[in-house]
Amino acid sequence: MKNLFAPCLILCLLFSVPAVFADEGMWTFDNPPLKQWKEKYNFEPSKEWLDHVRLATVRLNDGGTGSFVSEDGLLITNQHVAGGQLQKVSTAEHDYIRDGFYAKSAAEEMKCPDLEVNVLVSFEDVTAAVQQAAKPGASDKEANEQRKAKAAEIEKESTDKTGLRSEIVKLYNGGEYWIYRYKKYTDVRLVFAPEEQIAFFGGDYDNFTYPRYELDMAFFRVYENGKPAKTEYFKWSANGPADGEFVILPGNPGSTSRLLTVAQLRYQRDFGNPLQMQVWTIRRDALLHYGATSPEAARQGSTQRRLLDNSMKRLVGQQTGLMGSALLSRKEAEEKALRAAVAAKPELERSYGNAWTEIERAYSGLPAMSKRLAFSTLSSSRLASIATSIVLYSQEAQKPNDARYDEYRGSNLESLKFGLLSPAPIYPAMEKALLTAWLEEALKALGPNDPFIKAIVGNSTPSEVVSSVIGETKLANVATRKSLLDGGQTAVNASNDPLIALARKVVPIIRELRDWQENNILSVDTSAGQKIAQARFAVYGKSVSPDANFTLRLSYGQALGYEQGTTLVPYKTTFYGLYDRAIGFAEKSPFNLPTRYKEAKTLLDLSTPLDFVYTADTIGGNSGSPVINRNAEIVGLNFDSNIQKLPNRYAYIEASEGGRAVGVHSVAIIETLRKLYGANKLADEILGQK
Repeated sequence: MKNLFAPCLILCLLFSVPAVFADEGMWTFDNPPLKQWKEKYNFEPSKEWLDHVRLATVRLNDGGTGSFVSEDGLLITNQHVAGGQLQKVSTAEHDYIRDGFYAKSAAEEMKCPDLEVNVLVSFEDVTAAVQQAAKPGASDKEANEQRKAKAAEIEKESTDKTGLRSEIVKLYNGGEYWIYRYKKYTDVRLVFAPEEQIAFFGGDYDNFTYPRYELDMAFFRVYENGKPAKTEYFKWSANGPADGEFVILPGNPGSTSRLLTVAQLRYQRDFGNPLQMQVWTIRRDALLHYGATSPEAARQGSTQRRLLDNSMKRLVGQQTGLMGSALLSRKEAEEKALRAAVAAKPELERSYGNAWTEIERAYSGLPAMSKRLAFSTLSSSRLASIATSIVLYSQEAQKPNDARYDEYRGSNLESLKFGLLSPAPIYPAMEKALLTAWLEEALKALGPNDPFIKAIVGNSTPSEVVSSVIGETKLANVATRKSLLDGGQTAVNASNDPLIALARKVVPIIRELRDWQENNILSVDTSAGQKIAQARFAVYGKSVSPDANFTLRLSYGQALGYEQGTTLVPYKTTFYGLYDRAIGFAEKSPFNLPTRYKEAKTLLDLSTPLDFVYTADTIGGNSGSPVINRNAEIVGLNFDSNIQKLPNRYAYIEASEGGRAVGVHSVAIIETLRKLYGANKLADEILGQK
């Protein structure tokens, strides 16, 4: 891999301020990058423009972004974001991931089992209230509890007053707190998805590469009170983006770590990322082995396996960046510059100077606990996760709202129960395979005397335990789950369901480890992180965006090709390229085309743009984000990035270094809907021609 960071390192060494590059940042709607837009792109949006964009963009609980594209609640996202719901509505007889789906009428739209859509309606700065809840002289643990209690109080007041889902959002590692209020939709119906083979053409070989040739799109419709919801929506661009055109990408980027200290980054490099890779590998390999037993088993696990493959490949790129000397040198230079600026002012040094040392001291004790924290869980199995959540819920519900774990607070309970009571199918054989593989690896990692292993395995083997609890549990039945949730702690404690009994054994260990992490790591992260954020604000202002945390942000850039080695890469691909790539590989998997693409090839205008690249700052969670122009028209649909961009979890990758996001071109979507899928009605609705 090329040295992606040398130019950045030079800049950071030359200047004592953080370098904010041309198209860098995942900006909150309270602090959009108006100065950058005006200076570079001569763009000055109105408040009404920003409000419109915010209300037309949504967060999906399946882990991606979507946007409304008609006045009747029609929503677009990626096929790979929709994959979880496609899997859940599929059967052995009807595989909608493999074959795609199109509802030609409202009556044919298929209800999704557990998809939740959230629209950010309003937001309010509550930083002072939350930070001041920490009493003077309180320890990090006490201060953390006091802040969390105040956050729970604010959430409850907001929910009671507005009826909206209200969440406290922590920004700048505790430097700011905001209350975000969401309108929530849970009646969501599938309208259209293409065959996975065209949505993921080239498979893992082409994943995180460019040029690309994928139609990674899907459509849902959101309903309210049994009728299509009336929503803000984006208009559609008939032409898509021109070469060099300014584009904006609203979305919900999942997680970045750009504001971490050097000590935290070193932990991620040496322990956190390798452990995460180990965890994902165990689960992916279990799915591979299970999928090899039959075509139906392969179908059942295909979506999870694809997501894990994607996550693992992304993590390889991120870890490669951390392992290289340039990125960490850049971070060391940035930290050194900020600490020097703080030390130069006695009042700042007194207030904030020890924050970095506090974090370093806390993280020195984390490696010894890291394996226990990683492996002491039942989350590899959906049934076991449900059992654990039910037991925890029954206990947390007995506490005051402000003393509960975050996910069990009143503002989150409806969504929690919505997921726990999902009617999505559960496959016992797959559950057994996943949980057995997980416990076998946990036994190797932790040893037979570990409290988690002793509680679960005891004198048996993982296979024997799993065969018993999964084979005899009744939790696959939604009514059983509901009766336990409704019955509360009395019903849960009295239950003789073997999986609930197992969860009752494990929950005390989960609590012990969670409390250790909260008291020794997260509380220090928050207290020291708040100091570092305030130091950064004092020295630099809010010249950098906060780390991503799956809340709504604005990114921006240009549709722009790039140099790679000694050649040029064009900003767009076409259907000519799709067919050429398929023919070049003799249509061997994963470069084979769906039948309709072969049979109806002559119907397409092969010069139609298919995918394109742009310099907007994105990461996982931005999947499904609309790519819009200055008129707030959709010109494309974000679905990936190239390999050069992968280390951007830890640092922005400059456009000059070839880092690009990848999207489906708006013209390709209409071209295929009309000419290959016979979906003229859907295309007309998107274009406002119905």
